Amino acid sequence: MIINTARFVISNSDPEKCPSDRRHEYAFIGRSNVGKSSLINMLTGRKDLAKTSSTPGKTMLINHFLVNDSWYIVDLPGYGYAQRSKADRLLLEKMIKNYIQTREEMTNLFVLVDSRHKPQKIDLEFMSWLGENGVPFSIVFTKLDKLSPTAGKKQIAVYCETLLEQWDELPPIFRTSSEDRRGRDAILDYIEEMNQLPL
Repeated sequence: MIINTARFVISNSDPEKCPSDRRHEYAFIGRSNVGKSSLINMLTGRKDLAKTSSTPGKTMLINHFLVNDSWYIVDLPGYGYAQRSKADRLLLEKMIKNYIQTREEMTNLFVLVDSRHKPQKIDLEFMSWLGENGVPFSIVFTKLDKLSPTAGKKQIAVYCETLLEQWDELPPIFRTSSEDRRGRDAILDYIEEMNQLPL
């Protein structure tokens, strides 16, 4: 897929105020500082489309970006940022789950995981919740440029083994790096395929 245009459309905290033009949406989520904004910018080829920051927990709203005037990338807030108050964390969790469970246009949720770390309880529990609620999702391993090819394969293999302790089969998996653009074509091809499905 060739990306010709990508532009910001709206930010809000209420799924009912998301765009109402019935287009496919692909949401991206992960723990704070997992590289979400960098990945979105890499996929769209727009350096500053999603605002990147060295400060974790920057994204606090649901952000919609219209790609090729035909489908949306949705940037969801990161979860598990310990520096937020408990009240803020609960509010964000409610907003995220409300979007995921009620947004009919959401065709797939890309769950981002930092490839450098061992499986984290918060990620595993979130994926279990997605499975229990029948939410279509994929796993995107980020920052693979930070590891050697051998170490990267080993990390992902360990992660998959952990998932298979609870899952009968794995969801689609993508291996990415925003630095060397690894995984870009695979994700965009997957989105192109999903765009053919009726909403």
